[in-house]
Amino acid sequence: MKPLLILHFLLAGYIFLPAQTLRLPRIAIAGLGIESSTFSPALTTEEAFHARYGKDVFKAYPFFAEDAPLRKQAVWVPALVGKSLPGGAVTRQAYESLVNKTLDSPKKNGPFDGLYFDIHGAMSVVGLEDPEGDFITRIRKVIGTKTLISTSMDLHGNVSWRLAQHTDIITCYRMAPHEDAMETKQRAVTNLLNRLASGKGKPAYKARIVVPILLPGEKTSTRIEPGKSLYQAVAPASVQPGIVDAAIWIGYAWADEPRNHAVVMVTGDDREAVTRTAEQLAASFWKVRNEFVFVAPTGTLAESLDKALASSKKPFFISDSGDNPTAGGAGDVTWTLTEILKRPEFKEQNGPVLIYASIPGPELVQKAIAAGVGNPVEGYAGAKVDSRYAPPVKLSGTVHSIEYGDKDAEVEVVVKVGSVYVIVTQKRKPYHNEIDFTRLGLQPRKSDIAVVKIGYLQPELYDMRADWILALTPGGVDQNLERLEYKHIQRPMYPFDKNMKDPDLSAKLVPLADE
Repeated sequence: MKPLLILHFLLAGYIFLPAQTLRLPRIAIAGLGIESSTFSPALTTEEAFHARYGKDVFKAYPFFAEDAPLRKQAVWVPALVGKSLPGGAVTRQAYESLVNKTLDSPKKNGPFDGLYFDIHGAMSVVGLEDPEGDFITRIRKVIGTKTLISTSMDLHGNVSWRLAQHTDIITCYRMAPHEDAMETKQRAVTNLLNRLASGKGKPAYKARIVVPILLPGEKTSTRIEPGKSLYQAVAPASVQPGIVDAAIWIGYAWADEPRNHAVVMVTGDDREAVTRTAEQLAASFWKVRNEFVFVAPTGTLAESLDKALASSKKPFFISDSGDNPTAGGAGDVTWTLTEILKRPEFKEQNGPVLIYASIPGPELVQKAIAAGVGNPVEGYAGAKVDSRYAPPVKLSGTVHSIEYGDKDAEVEVVVKVGSVYVIVTQKRKPYHNEIDFTRLGLQPRKSDIAVVKIGYLQPELYDMRADWILALTPGGVDQNLERLEYKHIQRPMYPFDKNMKDPDLSAKLVPLADE
């Protein structure tokens, strides 16, 4: 008589398990995520990661809700998950503290059948090369090499050889902007559960190919070609017989480290399928290297403002791209705002309505609170961290609104200077959603111009814009990579070495963690 089969429902499909495998697997959860620009003078400290511990970790993932099917498929043992806004390099003290706190849980609660490792992949740490590789190596020393590790990453992360060796299944986002972020994390968890439930364990083969390309995300968005077609090929490649997952990493452009470049990885049990698929994806990437362009029209700030003022399309969005805090900029470069306030068009109260988001200015925030809404305020903001391009900017205007309690900004005030509404924050914050503005009493849809510290527009802003231009402004995440002084990236590298010979794009098989 055949053994009783028990149906296990997973979001990715159905798995039948023999009755004797009824014991639920024990799976740990850990990870740290940040993009760190080494071209920014900012430093990131521990509190920026808003670390979650124990059961609080589940709140970061909708698919781990208490009544969610995946929650019931294992005994989950969350350690620590921390996510920081992109910024400067992480201090060594912060990194060591977070890693040691992470390791405390598996030391006390092991052994484990699996580990879900949720990272970004572009963390830089002062005095340490390849932090994610270091992190996973230290985890392996605690949980051993037999434990199955499934890793999810941002496609702007970096996959070093060390990281590739110590993980068993690895995947990354397939969309930029990252509308599939949670889907990717869920896929990593489902891959892990499937391999444990089937008894197959670690995929037998991991193929890795370095593609010597380093480009900003604003040139590799999946909204436009060639990124769109390049990434549309990943999902079909990942579901072939003998393959567990496939991924393409663009890499992170604003860190000067040897691991910063594009990578293709494919994992699976069929050696021929794994290597062939990796080589096909890598070749398709290299073939279109000259076709990548910015996701929007570009120009200098002056050109961008001129175009916006002349346009009948409202709201007209301008990306202040060089100091984008969600790419690793300090977020307090004042150069763009200084230039805007010099323009005669914005001097009068009834001039073109421009919203500027945003500039940190804790002292000015306190002055605005003391003055109150509707009253005049004067003070300085910005350039406390990155003053390379302009000094603190003096704002003399009227307090339009004050809001408390934002997770990132803590306190936000809007100061109207002429016809410019300047959002001033206690701490830096990105502005990606309409509610970020409307809760401050601003109406971006009715404004003439919105200047946002961002690269490509996030979905809500993209849908809101009537027109858009990406201003090539200075900062720690300058879109013109050739203006940056790279010293440690591998060379030759496209586009720095435009006439380089075709690279070796043959698949390199990465040893399993226990080999």
